[in-house]
Amino acid sequence: MKNKSVILLSGGLDSLVSLGAGIEEYNVRLALTFDYGQKPANQEIKASKKIAEYYGIEHKVITLPFLKEITTTGLLTGDVPTENFGTMESAKAVWVPNRNGLFLNIACSVAEAKEFTHILFGANKEEGQTFPDNTPEFVSGINESFKYSTMYGVKVVAPLINYNKNDIVKLALELGVPLELAYSCYNSEDKNCGVCESCKHLKSALEHNKAFNYIERLF
Repeated sequence: MKNKSVILLSGGLDSLVSLGAGIEEYNVRLALTFDYGQKPANQEIKASKKIAEYYGIEHKVITLPFLKEITTTGLLTGDVPTENFGTMESAKAVWVPNRNGLFLNIACSVAEAKEFTHILFGANKEEGQTFPDNTPEFVSGINESFKYSTMYGVKVVAPLINYNKNDIVKLALELGVPLELAYSCYNSEDKNCGVCESCKHLKSALEHNKAFNYIERLF
């Protein structure tokens, strides 16, 4: 069966570059963006729509309001960390229970219904250090479960699973990915705020790769 794929697209750096890296090999046809009550939901949806338009693929928004009802994480309510980045403390502050597991299972239902072969998402080595749902073990585990929950053997692929943020930006520049469209912020500013953990990682990776023109456009 020829590859046809769906991607989890938040509009951030990791999902954007995953799309740019995998669109041809996996024949990505559809992008799913989830609105689960996160503070930057509107900005993520706008960014994802622009990215999907850029790559000429269909874009669909799925709402999951119940997640906001069951958790008080800083990504949905309250403040997000502005220090102690890369620690379990900062990870717990923005953790949404089983978010990637839930998103991937929904995407799997969509993929199987459309007879798609793969699901792409932006798990990466750097975030895997603090988030268990960004690890190779997670990808392997969910693929094992899909053997039993699907009839067509839909597979999850994480093109950036062995990349840190510096590597991701480097790859984006090599591929000509439109980094100016990325919205990686935990807050709901018009532009990336530049002070939250996600913004700090993006800005640092851009600086490392001397992509200063994107810093001026994104922050």
